[in-house]
Amino acid sequence: MGLKTATRKPFQGVWNIIRFNWHFYLIAAIGISGLLLSKNFFPTSLHIWVVIGAGLAFGTTLISLLVSYYVYDYSNLYELNWLEKSYGKSILNINAGFDETSELIKNKFPNATLTICDFYDPKKHTEVSIKRARKAYPPDPKTISVDTQSLPFKDHQFDQVLAILAAHEIREETERIQFLKALNRVSKPAGNIYIMEHLRDPNNFLAYTIGFLHFHSKKTWLRNFTEADLQIEKEIKITPFITVFILKPHGDTP
Repeated sequence: MGLKTATRKPFQGVWNIIRFNWHFYLIAAIGISGLLLSKNFFPTSLHIWVVIGAGLAFGTTLISLLVSYYVYDYSNLYELNWLEKSYGKSILNINAGFDETSELIKNKFPNATLTICDFYDPKKHTEVSIKRARKAYPPDPKTISVDTQSLPFKDHQFDQVLAILAAHEIREETERIQFLKALNRVSKPAGNIYIMEHLRDPNNFLAYTIGFLHFHSKKTWLRNFTEADLQIEKEIKITPFITVFILKPHGDTP
């Protein structure tokens, strides 16, 4: 219960969400305030509905922040208990422009060989939140910039391959399948591939309302894994809002 990893600070997760996406919260605050201040311009019979509308907007925003605190600050997500013991193993950790986990992996498995990759492309990934995140947390100097469809590594090079809250940023499905195929290629036959994601499901809808559309459904992920010749060995729920798919490359099973 709670984060025990020294490299993360209290409220770090939810605070990062607010400061990297402050423009959304500013718009929400202006909209809610505007509704309440303009209430008297509506017929008296509609005043209650204006107040209800403002309350719903405030409530959904508050719920999304509370869920984010629960997931990113209170839960054991960043304790990495879901990751197989990797002492002395080779690990590939791929992010989409914002890396919160490589330092944690180094601390947890100091004897592992960690390779960090980043498929961030400023021409394709134009979200201002990613730019703010990269400014606040510059990439590790040893991070390798890669293309999603062509990883510069030998076949069967890594024991563990991780894409933590990253792969959903590949919006085009064909490209996402090619990325998964690339993970398959560089993984050792007896290794594991970890894909951690929010899903487009009822839980995440209740938490993030229309924001859940930024995620992919479980059905989509299963289809993508099959197309990439990956087989699910295990599925882990880290809170009701986060799923880790542990995959075997080349369809191998124990």
